[in-house]
Amino acid sequence: MAPTRKYDVTDLSERSCRLTIPQLIELQSQWQRQVSQIPLPHPPKTIAGADLTFSPDGATCWAVVVVLSLPSLEIIEKAQTQTNVTFPYVPGLLSFREAPAVVAAFRQLSHQPDVLMVDGQGLAHPRRMGLACHLGLMLDIPTIGCAKSRLIGQYRTPGPRKGASSRLMHQGEIIGRVVRTRDKVKPLFISVGHKITLAQALHLVQRCCRGYRQPEPTRQAHRLVTQLRLTFSGHSKL
Repeated sequence: MAPTRKYDVTDLSERSCRLTIPQLIELQSQWQRQVSQIPLPHPPKTIAGADLTFSPDGATCWAVVVVLSLPSLEIIEKAQTQTNVTFPYVPGLLSFREAPAVVAAFRQLSHQPDVLMVDGQGLAHPRRMGLACHLGLMLDIPTIGCAKSRLIGQYRTPGPRKGASSRLMHQGEIIGRVVRTRDKVKPLFISVGHKITLAQALHLVQRCCRGYRQPEPTRQAHRLVTQLRLTFSGHSKL
């Protein structure tokens, strides 16, 4: 196989469909080396949540980005988009399928958030390149992966009370934290996306919880994107 050209992560939404799976895996490895775990430059004043959903046939994607103020968690702005899906469903490469819609919604915002929280994985990915990492590089913004389920890794079950957490490990490396955000509910899987430390990511997730399992940024994004899908598929009137 010929060497993969070093594509810029910010300019690959259409070209990715013309690359082979081995080429895309090589690209993920190239891009992963650009992911940074560095402290935030200042305490964040705003945080955005992103979520997306697909039509039953997988041909359409809806994405929502919601910006909230900190510490009040009041919604400042929201943006949404509907896109045609051109990339197939390939486990481990889902960010190529999902990122374009989120980026399209993000670029409609008039408020640039300090941090983006993504309903998905960050470094807790087989090649350390989940959706939160992909979006962090594309948008050049600190990102957090806040997933509802584990993709890889081993962990000790956190205690039953809110705030209990444990390390998520993979091949001897700490790739995230498993945190209980509400008493006696299933934990969330937190990992770095880009330009933030794991401790800061965990702290922000806990700071954004208001009595629900999901933190407010991704909870609000999930609620809105679900409404959007139902509206356009004709099952709801808003």
